[in-house]
Amino acid sequence: MTTEETTEQPPVDDCLKERKWWCFLLSSIFTFLAGLLIVLLWRAFAFLCCRKEPEFAPNDPKQKEQKTSRQGKEFEGTFMTEAKDWAGELISGQTTTGRILVVLVFILSIASLIIYFIDASSEEVERCQKWSNNITQQIDLAFNIFFMVYFFIRFIAASDKLWFMLEMYSFVDYFTIPPSFVSIYLDRTWIGLRFLRALRLMTVPDILQYLNILKTSSSIRLAQLVSIFISVWLTAAGIIHLLENSGDPFEFTNPQQLSYWTCVYFLIVTMSTVGYGDVYCQTVLGRTFLVFFLLVGLAIFASSIPEIIELVGSRSKYSGEYKREHGKRHIVVCGHITYESVSHFLKDFLHEDREDVDVEVVFLHRKPPDLELEGLFKRHFTTVEFFQGTIMNPIDLQRVKVHEADACLVLANKYCQDPDAEDAANIMRVISIKNYSDDIRVIIQLMQYHNKAYLLNIPSWDWKQGDDVICLAELKLGFIAQSCLAPGFSTMMANLFAMRSFKTSPDMQAWQNDYLRGTGMEMYTETLSPTFIGMPFAKATELCFTKLKLLLLAIEIKGEGGCDSKISINPRGAKIVANTQGFFIAQSADEVKRAWFYCKACHEDIKDETLIKKCKCKNYVGMMMMQTGMVKGNTAYSSCLDGEISRDRDDPNAMRNHRNSVGMTMMNSTKQVNKVKPNVNRATNDSLSSPNQPYNQRSQEESAYPGYHLAYEVKKLMPTSRASGGTNVNNNGGLQVGIADDQAKDFDFEKTEMKYDSTGMFHWSPSRNLEDCILDRNQAAMTVLNGHVVVCLFADPDSPLIGLRNLVMPLRASNFHYHELKHVVIVGSVDYIRREWKMLQNLPKISVLNGSPLSRADLRAVNVNLCDMCCILSAKVPSNDDPTLADKEAILASLNIKAMTFDDTIGVLSQANNEQGNLTAVGSPIVLQRRGSVYGANVPMITELVNDSNVQFLDQDDDDDPDTELYLTQPFACGTAFAVSVLDSLMSTTYFNQNALTLIRSLITGGATPELELILAEGAGLRGGYSTPDSLANRDRCRVGQIALYDGPLAQYGEGGKYGDLFVAALKSYGMLCIGLYRFRDTSSSCDASSKRYVITNPPDDFTLLPTDQVFVLMQFDPGLEYKPSRGARGKDDAS
Repeated sequence: MTTEETTEQPPVDDCLKERKWWCFLLSSIFTFLAGLLIVLLWRAFAFLCCRKEPEFAPNDPKQKEQKTSRQGKEFEGTFMTEAKDWAGELISGQTTTGRILVVLVFILSIASLIIYFIDASSEEVERCQKWSNNITQQIDLAFNIFFMVYFFIRFIAASDKLWFMLEMYSFVDYFTIPPSFVSIYLDRTWIGLRFLRALRLMTVPDILQYLNILKTSSSIRLAQLVSIFISVWLTAAGIIHLLENSGDPFEFTNPQQLSYWTCVYFLIVTMSTVGYGDVYCQTVLGRTFLVFFLLVGLAIFASSIPEIIELVGSRSKYSGEYKREHGKRHIVVCGHITYESVSHFLKDFLHEDREDVDVEVVFLHRKPPDLELEGLFKRHFTTVEFFQGTIMNPIDLQRVKVHEADACLVLANKYCQDPDAEDAANIMRVISIKNYSDDIRVIIQLMQYHNKAYLLNIPSWDWKQGDDVICLAELKLGFIAQSCLAPGFSTMMANLFAMRSFKTSPDMQAWQNDYLRGTGMEMYTETLSPTFIGMPFAKATELCFTKLKLLLLAIEIKGEGGCDSKISINPRGAKIVANTQGFFIAQSADEVKRAWFYCKACHEDIKDETLIKKCKCKNYVGMMMMQTGMVKGNTAYSSCLDGEISRDRDDPNAMRNHRNSVGMTMMNSTKQVNKVKPNVNRATNDSLSSPNQPYNQRSQEESAYPGYHLAYEVKKLMPTSRASGGTNVNNNGGLQVGIADDQAKDFDFEKTEMKYDSTGMFHWSPSRNLEDCILDRNQAAMTVLNGHVVVCLFADPDSPLIGLRNLVMPLRASNFHYHELKHVVIVGSVDYIRREWKMLQNLPKISVLNGSPLSRADLRAVNVNLCDMCCILSAKVPSNDDPTLADKEAILASLNIKAMTFDDTIGVLSQANNEQGNLTAVGSPIVLQRRGSVYGANVPMITELVNDSNVQFLDQDDDDDPDTELYLTQPFACGTAFAVSVLDSLMSTTYFNQNALTLIRSLITGGATPELELILAEGAGLRGGYSTPDSLANRDRCRVGQIALYDGPLAQYGEGGKYGDLFVAALKSYGMLCIGLYRFRDTSSSCDASSKRYVITNPPDDFTLLPTDQVFVLMQFDPGLEYKPSRGARGKDDAS
């Protein structure tokens, strides 16, 4: 029995004596040749049978028969076409089925390659074994059957069958599929060319693209290089393994036993040209292959490896994805990302005074950070992350989770060469953000005001949802305009919205300590406690200042609907209702909590404000007040209370703004009692009287503030009284420009139907031609200009527009009476002003002198020594070569004026028969004689700077270090210098307190509303409107002013009085809210004492006053000061 078995099944060694490797190889070759032959025969048959038919005559009937025959054949061929389309869709990665099939083919190819690795590691090259007992061969056969089906699908889909037969992957199938069938017949296996499956690794990049895993060109290129390198490496190792383990044909007497992985090691050492010599080829075929392979392998190694290393090394560490922590908010900051802009932003955003800022800042920029910026990020690594990318790419927006962000902030380059291009780029960023997520809150910086219109016209832009724009030109010129009304106010406001710590030193001068205490003040919002309910605003402000040591500036007043609100600054007659938001000036957020914690029952007797903490009865009292409805007539308000006013009592500094309540019009309020009456001292036939507002009611309301009108006599310049007959005509039958011209305009003003713009917020006049407003030097010198504003403007004819309207509009606010408007004289290039004139032509009292701000003759012609303020501006584009030279013209002009001397002249000549002097009855023309400055250094001046460091050149007598921060320098502290960089803090302020920007913009712009912004966004400029009770009511709003303590009804407090007493007296008697002082830097009476003043923001109540101090106040509108140029006896009686 054993002998028979031995005869039937010879031993393995006897089986291998006869090699059958050629059977496996020939099966692959014959398969290839057979397929090629079939394709060629089919092409030959198609060529012979489907040749072009001979051409027939056009009218030959046989042609129609042939055409019909061809159409029938084409119809029969549609089956093959459909099959080809079906196969093409199946093998492409465009459909889900195709992607699944491609991925499945790749997975099975790798599985087949793994089987080869197993067989190559454990078996001989050729081995006799029954197929039924060979598990790996059985599995491989199953794979190969699938590959064969896939081969035929690819064949059907191929447009050129011949080229398909010659493809690389087709050869992989030739040399791997047929041998698996031959092994069944021969009951033996040959390792053969199964290593060619490694070439399938080259499809990895394509598959990863099908699956949308590889998206960038660098990642695709990296995947291609790695896959090619590994495929060639493993395939060549398989060839060496086959040749060395087989030996040289045909005797195969010199085989070398090498494992597959040894061959892999041998090839990588050889390709790298190291060649240790521990492994080498012994067969002739192996060495021959190696010689030719080195030509290819060395080239691949030398080119691919450096490129792979470069791609891996260039892979930015900032290319990841933001991982948002659960419950933590984050914002995305993009735009102009540099060390300077980021450091300023983070310094303000992460300031300690903001209490707990639990917000992560994510920066997105297309360039990697430099070393300086990278160091800054590392110092703030717990709260800051940086990602490289562009805001214009939705993929990058997804990486930084913009759709989940609390807000997206866009920073502008304030020092750019082309402001319009910078704005256009930032607006495109906003469009990209809004396109990706239309409900994301966006806060953007813009350079130019006229570009604001493009933002407001974006459909998804909605200021009610928190979107806001910080226009640097608008706010910069607005700050400067307010400084024309109250010198130093720009410094005060800039310090209020910047987060700074209050640090004084005994080594500093007294004035520096006073100033620095004010720089530590910031603006905060807090809900007023139930104790304030029903209290008038003036009383609440007094209580906050005297008891809580807080300055209450404004409150949020609910409209009639209850859910709409507006911010009212120092409102007259308004009363506090439940959950009213207050706007405070204080040192920190902790101090402002007192307004919420204050309880009359528990804290009334406490003298130390720091002891005012949350008491036990507070929550109970608040709950009872809301339940019992202590606020009468406010049912609509309480109905929306749950949805709009709910807040976390333990987080008083959190944003409690209602997104639909920002910047509503002044007409929405029903809480204000003392509205402006339409009959504001007009002639009887011109008055627009309201039936429900009689005169006696006005008298009763105005009596709430006894001596109210006297507060305005302190500083205001009044026009000169006219001749007794009311006629004041010169020889030419007209009036000179200036004060006389103003009086002539007063007469026109009374007869004009449209005196204000359509919103009633600004004075308006019919359009005037620029030529009518141009003065030459002689005309200007003959004009009596006094108490005016001189604008020294440096601009080339093609300089970018800076938006002079933003400088003039605050000076034309309707809460000024017409005769109170300061004349504005612009000294500069007419060619440039002509481009700006479209936006200025409807604003009254503007003159233009075509000259140079550096010309002393031009400056003397416009009486610069008699002006209330001289503003030095530049519209020129700074040079890239040396940014510090951007301010050269402004600095030269400033120093030029300071070096000038003037005659000791009187600015306005008074009437000899003016018997009443400065204490005339309210409403009568008043003359204030203003003595001009003898020295240019005493001329009120504010200089706009581009570069902060240039502030050191403005004052020759200061000792400021060039590295000193701008807010610490003397010119800035004195209000004589302003740089756009101080507006950087507004980004953080706006994010944390949306209403704060509305409040600041209302103070700075003179009352611009979102409605007015939309009108200006139309591009038609200011439109006039007829005066109606509603539009005239908009005049009743407070404005910034400055009163002196050397004269007037409050002079008693200048003689060593306390600031707290002045604060209470001004508030009670005149409705004025004091917010700070403007004091001489040198209070000594020595001859060398400086005339410079500095700003003290919100001094303490025990602060001692001086007679020379000037007080920053928020004044109420006085309807009784309307000027009547031809007023008769009756007018005087009415005014009294």
